Amino acid sequence: MTVNYLAFAIPAFFIFVFIEFKIAKYQKKAKIFKYDSTVANFSVGIAERLLNLFIAASFYQAYNWVYTNYAIFEISTHWYVWILLLLSTDFVWYWYHRLGHEINFLWAAHIVHHQSEEFNLSAAARITTIQAIFRNVFWCILPLLGFHPTMIITILLAHGAYSFFTHTQLVGKLGWLENILITPSLHGVHHASDEKYLDKNYGDVFVFWDKLFGTFQKEEEAPKYGLTHPIKSYSFLWQHFHYYLEIGEAYKRANGFKAKWNAIFGSPALMDQTIRPILEERYAQQKKYHQGNPRFKTYLNIQLIGIVAMLTGTTMFYSSLTLVNKVAISIFILLTLINLGALLEQRKWIYYLECFRLILVIGYLFYIFNIIELLIFPVVVLIILERNFSLNRLYKKHFFNYQSNTINT
Repeated sequence: MTVNYLAFAIPAFFIFVFIEFKIAKYQKKAKIFKYDSTVANFSVGIAERLLNLFIAASFYQAYNWVYTNYAIFEISTHWYVWILLLLSTDFVWYWYHRLGHEINFLWAAHIVHHQSEEFNLSAAARITTIQAIFRNVFWCILPLLGFHPTMIITILLAHGAYSFFTHTQLVGKLGWLENILITPSLHGVHHASDEKYLDKNYGDVFVFWDKLFGTFQKEEEAPKYGLTHPIKSYSFLWQHFHYYLEIGEAYKRANGFKAKWNAIFGSPALMDQTIRPILEERYAQQKKYHQGNPRFKTYLNIQLIGIVAMLTGTTMFYSSLTLVNKVAISIFILLTLINLGALLEQRKWIYYLECFRLILVIGYLFYIFNIIELLIFPVVVLIILERNFSLNRLYKKHFFNYQSNTINT
C-alpha cells in the first residue's frame, strides 16, 4: 500500500494554529482569533486540499510536458540553480499575485484569501482550487525556461511553507530582514483594507520585486484586515463563488463590448459596489455573530475534527482507494463543510441537510454491503421518527438559539 507522507502536513497545519492560539492567549492577544472566522478559514482550506487530491498530479504532468516538449534552455541541476529557481519562482508569483488583484476574473479566485477579517495562521488556509489552477498555469513558465519539474515541485513546497508562517501577528518587525524578506509585518500590510495599504507587498518570499515595481509599503499604523467591502457569509460556497456572480451581474448590466470586457478583465477597483448587497439580499447571505452555545460549538467541533481526520486518511492512502470511495468521501466532506457554514449562520434548513447527509451515509454503507435495495427501510424509519418525536424541533432546540445568541449585522 502506497503512503503519501504529505498527508502529515494537514495535522501539522492544525498543530501550528493551535500553538499560535495558545501563545496568543499567553500574550493576552487571543482577540486575533474569532471562532466563527477561524472555522470559516478552515472550511475553505479543507475544500481546497480535498479537491486538489484529484488534480495535484496533473500539475507535475503539466510541468513535465512543457519541459519535455518546449523548454527553451537546458538548465543544469547544480546547487546554485536552486537559488536561481527560488528567485524565478518568487518573481513569477509576484506577477501572478499582482495580476490576481488587478484583473476581475483572477481576483474572483484570489479574493477568498483576503476575506478573513482576522490575520492569523488559519487565514493561510484560504486558498481555492481555482486559484491553485491559475497559479500553476503561471508557474508553467518555469519548465518553459528549462527548470526541471522535480526541482520546481520541491521549491514550490518550500515556497508555500514559508508563506504559511507570514500569516501571523505574533511576530513583530524583524529589523534588517524587512529589507530582504516578506515578513509577517509586511504580509499583514498586504492583507489590510486601509487605503494606504491596498495593493501592496505582492511578493511571497522576497521584497525585491515590490521595491523594483513600486508596490512596497512598510507597516506604519496597525492594519485593519479583510476586504474593503466585507462579505456577509460564513458559507464556504458563497465565499468561493460570490465574486463570479458579481462579475456575471456586472456583465449583464454592461452596455457595449468595452463595458462587457471590463466586467471580466477590468480592475476590481472599478466594480459597481451596489451589486454585492443586491446579490446578498437575493441569496439571503446575511452573516450573524453568535455569543456561543456550548452544545452548538461541541457539535460543530466534532464534525470539523471528523472531516480533518477523514481528509488526512484519504490523502495518505489516496492511491489505494477506489473511485467510488473517493467520490463518496468527497461528497460527505463537502456536505459537512456546507453544514458547518449553515451552523455558524444558524440556517433553519440545516435540519434537512442533516437528514440528506445521513441518508447518503446509510446509502453508501448499504452499497458497500450490496444491499442498496433495502435503503427504503431506514428512510421510512427516519420519517416515522420525525412524525412521532418531531426530530426537527429537537434538533433546533439543541443547536439553535435565535432569540438571545444572534445579532444581525
